[in-house]
Amino acid sequence: MFAWYNCPVLNATPFLLFDGNCAEAMTFYHDCLGGDLVLTKLGDTPMKDQFPPEKHARIINAYLKSGEIEISATDWMASPEFDPIQGNTSAIFITGETYDELKTVFDKLKDGNNNTRLQDLHDMPFGIYGQFYDKYGTQWIFRGDKAA
Repeated sequence: MFAWYNCPVLNATPFLLFDGNCAEAMTFYHDCLGGDLVLTKLGDTPMKDQFPPEKHARIINAYLKSGEIEISATDWMASPEFDPIQGNTSAIFITGETYDELKTVFDKLKDGNNNTRLQDLHDMPFGIYGQFYDKYGTQWIFRGDKAA
């Protein structure tokens, strides 16, 4: 039997990956759904130095909230090492507060070494981050608050 009271406090939202047209797509979704849209360019973040200047105009984070609908998105940053194709341009985005609550779920979903594109949970300028494709081909992206 599954005990809900033992679950960490995490949220899951769709996460979409675009190839340079994230702002256009998310603006369209905003026009259709209403609500609030926040677009953050890579060049406006401390992470810009980790990428070449030609990527600085890309969207590193887009967030649309309209009522109970939430969509997160980004422009593809991994090219040319890993190209966007139909099937790898969406993910389940897990957000939480602490490293420990994220790590428990991350390790269960990771399920050993049978995953690809693994980035174990680690500190980034914006907080805790990690990602992988699980054994079924589903992409998972994790983000948590920066450790104090």
